Amino acid sequence: MISPAAALTNDVRGRPWRLLLSLGIVFFILLTLYAAVLGVLLPNQIQNIDPARKTAVLGTIFAITSVFSTLTTPIAGALSDRTRTRFGRRTPWILLGSAIGGGALMLVPLVSGLVAVTLLWLVATVSLNSMQPAITAIVADRFEPAARGVASGVVGAAMTAGVSAGTILGGLFAQQLGLAYFALGAAIAAVSTAFVLLNPETPFTGPRPVPFRLASFARSFWVSPRHHPDFAWAFAGRFTIYMGYQAVLTYLLYILQDHVGLSQHEANITIARLSSITFVALIISGLTSGWLSDRIRRRKPLVFAASVIMAAAVAAPLIAPTMGGMICYAILIGIGYGAFMSVDLALMTEVLPRNDGGEDATGKDLGILTTAVNVPQILSPALAALLLSLTGGNYPLLFIAAGLFVLAGAFLVLPIRSVK
Repeated sequence: MISPAAALTNDVRGRPWRLLLSLGIVFFILLTLYAAVLGVLLPNQIQNIDPARKTAVLGTIFAITSVFSTLTTPIAGALSDRTRTRFGRRTPWILLGSAIGGGALMLVPLVSGLVAVTLLWLVATVSLNSMQPAITAIVADRFEPAARGVASGVVGAAMTAGVSAGTILGGLFAQQLGLAYFALGAAIAAVSTAFVLLNPETPFTGPRPVPFRLASFARSFWVSPRHHPDFAWAFAGRFTIYMGYQAVLTYLLYILQDHVGLSQHEANITIARLSSITFVALIISGLTSGWLSDRIRRRKPLVFAASVIMAAAVAAPLIAPTMGGMICYAILIGIGYGAFMSVDLALMTEVLPRNDGGEDATGKDLGILTTAVNVPQILSPALAALLLSLTGGNYPLLFIAAGLFVLAGAFLVLPIRSVK
């Protein structure tokens, strides 16, 4: 295995392991924030405001905010590619996005109307999705391909741990929404600021961007599947996997209440317990899969296996609508999602369209691939809410649909040729 220190590009100052560690911390806090708010805090807040229409209202809020955040991600990534400052291309986006997003998040629990909650969460998600392509591009900017497996493993482990930590935090502080929102908002701003201070970015020395023209800028977001088929397959596989994963994760609180039969209080406590189980499985699976990916020099077999395991996870509560079924789900989703996240980012950086002497488009292309995560946040909760509404809360049908999506994603990565 090639040492990350040996494979770092010249764009790095300071100690390489400090870069890896601080990058992991930022992603850990970011995913902790998303998991806590999307999975626990916001559903509880919506239920407190409008318990009768909680499912439909939650799906609507996610749909509205996700439309804007999805558009934001590739646009912010493209603009960060064009940014030229003495602090670098990515730094301004990381600092401003985390500061505005964290500040807006702190205000969410201070309002009681659904419109106000939606607007504040909209500002937070748009801001955080403005920083996300910039921080993600660090892996492609500062690591050579031979070292991206290690970097992806660290980021993947941090992200998977963040998902569990956020769900645990949300469950434990579901009755203290103000404290939870404030802590998460302050944390993302603080760690992002620390990251850019500890790992200063060198000014970009590549060619200056061509003069901005709206028409050509808009056209740049089309990546032809014919000319870049691997990019298209990677997007499709990621999109489909997250469609299934997000459908169950978003409604986990309500699944425990309406499918398993727990009270709201019991469901919040159970979410924390299940997430603790998932956390252990995530760490073991993520570290093992990251090591194995470097060892065998393969990405696709691990993504395929991880997707199959995730499909089995969402089938568990379908077969057994009990706490035993939910525990099985927690274990399997930890194993599958941990393995998936440990190699997914490395695979994404290796299918980016090549830069044949033109402008660098790393941020834009990674932003487009990030929409494969964001778009399911629009469609999956909305379609799940529609499905539950039309079927009178038929959660077994939801599990079947989620499992089919995740399983389909396993096969969509197989046609990729440039990555083994």
